[in-house]
Amino acid sequence: MSKGGKKTAGGQYAVMKKVLRYVGRYRFFLICSIVCAAATVVLTLYIPILTGNAIDCIVEAGKVDLTAIASILRVMAVVAGATALAQWVMSVCNNRIAYHVVQDIRRDAFEKIQVLPLKYLDAHPYGELVSRIIADADQFSDGLLMGFTQLFTGVLTIFGTLLFMLAENVGITLVVVCITPVSLFVAAFIARGTYRMFKLQSETRGEQTALIDEMIGNQKVVQAFSYEEKALERFDVINEKLGKYSLKATFFSSLTNPCTRFVNSLVYIGVCITGALSAIAGRLTVGTLTCFLSYANQYTKPFNEISGVFTEFQNALACAARLFALIEEEPQTPEPEDAKVLENARGEVVLKDVAFSYVPEKKLIEDLNLFVEPGKRVAIVGPTGCGKTTLINLLMRFYDVDKGSISVDGTDIRRLTRKSLRENYGMVLQETWLKAGTVRENILMGKPDATEEEMVAAAKAAHSHSFIKRLPDGYDTVLSEDGEGLSQGQKQLLCITRVMLCLPPMLILDEATSSIDTRTEMRIQKAFAGMMKGRTSFVIAHRLSTIMDSDIILVMRDGHIVEQGSHDALLAENGFYAELYNSQFVLSE
Repeated sequence: MSKGGKKTAGGQYAVMKKVLRYVGRYRFFLICSIVCAAATVVLTLYIPILTGNAIDCIVEAGKVDLTAIASILRVMAVVAGATALAQWVMSVCNNRIAYHVVQDIRRDAFEKIQVLPLKYLDAHPYGELVSRIIADADQFSDGLLMGFTQLFTGVLTIFGTLLFMLAENVGITLVVVCITPVSLFVAAFIARGTYRMFKLQSETRGEQTALIDEMIGNQKVVQAFSYEEKALERFDVINEKLGKYSLKATFFSSLTNPCTRFVNSLVYIGVCITGALSAIAGRLTVGTLTCFLSYANQYTKPFNEISGVFTEFQNALACAARLFALIEEEPQTPEPEDAKVLENARGEVVLKDVAFSYVPEKKLIEDLNLFVEPGKRVAIVGPTGCGKTTLINLLMRFYDVDKGSISVDGTDIRRLTRKSLRENYGMVLQETWLKAGTVRENILMGKPDATEEEMVAAAKAAHSHSFIKRLPDGYDTVLSEDGEGLSQGQKQLLCITRVMLCLPPMLILDEATSSIDTRTEMRIQKAFAGMMKGRTSFVIAHRLSTIMDSDIILVMRDGHIVEQGSHDALLAENGFYAELYNSQFVLSE
């Protein structure tokens, strides 16, 4: 148990240090908040002294000093007004700190996603990452705001009260100090269990968000295959686990208030007994005793508040830990300081002894060698899972090779900037992606400075102009996320238009016409033929009839190039390619 506690405490301490680094960026607001908190505490603690003085002015019959009482009441009104102002300024500063810190952490987390290697994103559900950046950040913001609002004033109130009490009576103060460690021990015990449970709760909430995102995003498939019951079972398992962790977290956090109240009662009783005995002995006036009893309440109240804040703060730190885990993930391999910028690429691509696998235990591509002359059209064919798309990922440097090298125009792509390498490739994939925005914005994504005439010409070449003009606002029609409302074929035509507009020196077409009708495909193939002329092109296609005119056809199998050559030459060899080609015309019996 102690080992686990130390580990948790160490984890919390490390997370807290990271949070303070972000808070440190807003020193001005932090200093203002501390100053206002100190002013609030001092002014609040001064009121009981004024109250005690007022009581001493009326404690004996016939000796009521109304002039002194009126003067004290005026001072109390000024003090109360100043306290309210200080509290308001402190709240403004705390809000600024909390929201700016969360804003910074969210931005850093989103920036990290932009530079994370694809293998990390492939290994983590999107919903879980969304949960970290949205839900966990919100939870952290709430806990941090509550912490700044009540923690400063609470801690300062405790120490301020002790100083005021010491100035009035040392004996009673010592009684309070002796009982205080009990409260600290109880709070520390509860904190260990609370942090662990809130961390598990946060992780499970992310798991649940990932499942919901997966099921909603693929609801058509879920219903088509009658997966509803199974999906509900999976949700129930996670939901039950979340309920269990939430209940335990709530249980631990709910212990805080009654435990601290019990200790606070002990403090109050101690002050009452010692104060009453001192008053009877004549060492304390009734007004001073009243002041001490007020201080006893003032002293114990922050323990309740801090305990409640501590519970929220545990939750906030647990959420912050998940955010920092994302922010501190290893980014993709950094570019060398002397990385070259690839400009006006000729398109000579060479793969030498390339080896790559997603999982070390499962080999995929081994000893792959390839030389592509500038302007050549290369088709890549083979059965599903043979490494075709993986090869494209390596060419674009979405993944780095495990062994060997890939070079463009004689330079290893690891010595080139990723931005310049990818700017020299035009890519159309089977899976389309459109951002929320107008049709125009989606087409101009790769060439923002293109003219209206260039954009329309590209759309006509891609055979998308006619359907775009039929949209409600033509090129200014606003598309929702991922082009909802358009057919899959129309979305693919927009992606083709995007590449037609850029016309980079190298092209990658991965089943680029898979969702388009045969008639339109024939037209686009002609447009592609013109577009690919003089450009190095890599074409992946399952319909072998579409790649018959390629300069070279690579036949892949189990991560290796088993055959290569022209369409006619490969058919003459009567090998694996011929088998794939002829299988298209075999009718099932």
